[in-house]
Amino acid sequence: MPKVIKIRRGLDIRLLGAAEKIYISAEKSRTYAVKPPDFPGLVPKLNVKPGDQVMAGTTLFHNKYIPDIKFSSPVSGVVKSVNRGERRRILEVVIEVDHKIQYIDFKATNPSDLSREEIIKKLLDSGLWPMIRQRPYAIIADPEKQPRDIFISGFDTAPLAPDMDFVVKGNREDFQTGIDALYKLTEGDIHLSLNGNYPADEVFSKAKNIKSHYFTGPHPAGNPGIQIHHIRPVNKGEVVWYIQPQEVIMIGRLFRKGVYDALKVIALTGSEIKKPLYYKVISGASIEPLVKDNITPGNHRYISGNVLTGSKITKAGHLGFYDNQITVIPEGDKFEFLGWISPGFNKFSHSRTFMSWLAPGKKYRTDTNLHGGRRPFVMSGEYEKVLPMDIYPVHLLKAILVEDIDRMENLGIYEIAEEDLALCEYVCTSKTEVQSLIRKGIELMIREVE
Repeated sequence: MPKVIKIRRGLDIRLLGAAEKIYISAEKSRTYAVKPPDFPGLVPKLNVKPGDQVMAGTTLFHNKYIPDIKFSSPVSGVVKSVNRGERRRILEVVIEVDHKIQYIDFKATNPSDLSREEIIKKLLDSGLWPMIRQRPYAIIADPEKQPRDIFISGFDTAPLAPDMDFVVKGNREDFQTGIDALYKLTEGDIHLSLNGNYPADEVFSKAKNIKSHYFTGPHPAGNPGIQIHHIRPVNKGEVVWYIQPQEVIMIGRLFRKGVYDALKVIALTGSEIKKPLYYKVISGASIEPLVKDNITPGNHRYISGNVLTGSKITKAGHLGFYDNQITVIPEGDKFEFLGWISPGFNKFSHSRTFMSWLAPGKKYRTDTNLHGGRRPFVMSGEYEKVLPMDIYPVHLLKAILVEDIDRMENLGIYEIAEEDLALCEYVCTSKTEVQSLIRKGIELMIREVE
């Protein structure tokens, strides 16, 4: 019996709208987008302009400070627009797709026959390199650095998250090829974390060149940051890389087929979806064909990702680069009579503010209301109950606020990312925007220490 790491602190937010395990090939989207804001710390430099013809694998933009890191079009077609925000910040590059996708040929090769440098060059040239991220800082991995280890989380515990065993089913050969490529990028180990509550799909269980670890417990047990902390924490001066299972499969396709094939499976979830299902789409697709005629009446919040860490998009918005689900919930735009004074039988609560704690298995239709006002930090001890890491979250956040570099280092800034403290933001009595504060601290560390 393998050793199981039991996560005891955390919180499973029980929401309505989990996806039924049925694959659907979605109606083809007319537009696809690659969005620079999906990549923290990136300063993009455009390689295309509106009206340019592109193929799947054509570079759309690159990292201004590391030009070898490129971001490719997932489809072929015409660059429809480059949408910008404040100070002309590039928000997304939108591609209007061809009827039949044409791919740049990057040459199919066996990664076992290539050197580390050749594998890195192939990943950089094709635009798949941004799929590999690093800790510390949760940014795109630096190809010039050697990672101590590489981590893959084979399950996701976020609210309404897709079942990764179901998502990767039937992709054993591509997954193994991707692992074989990653295996040459580190002198350490490739750690694959699996859910200890049930047997893993053969894509995971029969993979070679990996070390398997088993976790049980509530969210955020499925976060790579939590798994790294419990398997082998990141110390000052060390770098580890991490990548998602579907991204490993895409890397495998690159080496087996020689093309940037960005096909992925996502879960369409949320209480406002009539039929929550799994869809096969291309990364960056518009969600419009998925939600058309599949939404309940009313004003809704469309989220690329999960309700804790996802990004707000429009009804015709595009799937985020790292996201494996779309969530649709009610917009919190209504005044609630009595507010927290009401019994709240239909409201989920971690702190037993509402009587819903009497129904431990019930699932809830939750909106985006804050249910309270912002105020200074309150030392409630709630953060520690939902963060399964040996750090002091409130002390770390206060060190970030006063920009105390030494204290930030000592309190664990190298180990964390926004997603790891997302539950702290959810349960926060003070309604503090914890995730944006964490990113502010990470950016400060990059400027001052690197």
